[in-house]
Amino acid sequence: MKKKTISLVAHDNRKQDLIQWCLNHKDQLAKHNLCATGTTGRLLEEKLGVEIKRYLSGPIGGDFQLGSAIVEGNIDMLIFFWDPLESMAHDPDIKALLRIATLYNIPMACNQSSADYFINSELMNTDYKKKLSVLENYHKTRDEFQTK
Repeated sequence: MKKKTISLVAHDNRKQDLIQWCLNHKDQLAKHNLCATGTTGRLLEEKLGVEIKRYLSGPIGGDFQLGSAIVEGNIDMLIFFWDPLESMAHDPDIKALLRIATLYNIPMACNQSSADYFINSELMNTDYKKKLSVLENYHKTRDEFQTK
């Protein structure tokens, strides 16, 4: 089995939904490394009884820390229960996190349905070589530009 590092994030209005989802999938999640932003991580540790690597709270830099961990290749999946009906003070940070996760081709579940598909996928327990074509094309274009 290939152990994944799964990042768990939730806006305040969705924290209970994420906690319940994690409780429903505790056995599967416990096989992997888990990380989360501040309050979400604390609540999940308390409810699940498993160790969670905790970053700062999203509004004070946690979203950026997760983005950095993605860039460094330290996160395999992002499960982010966000509230599409509420504007957040740190919306630009959230958009940056989602952009980095997309750029680095990290599987991203932004709701319970997609998280259910991911956790039940046969790919959860295997090694997976993700393609980074957008990033590679960017580097190729930059390299060609610099050699002219």
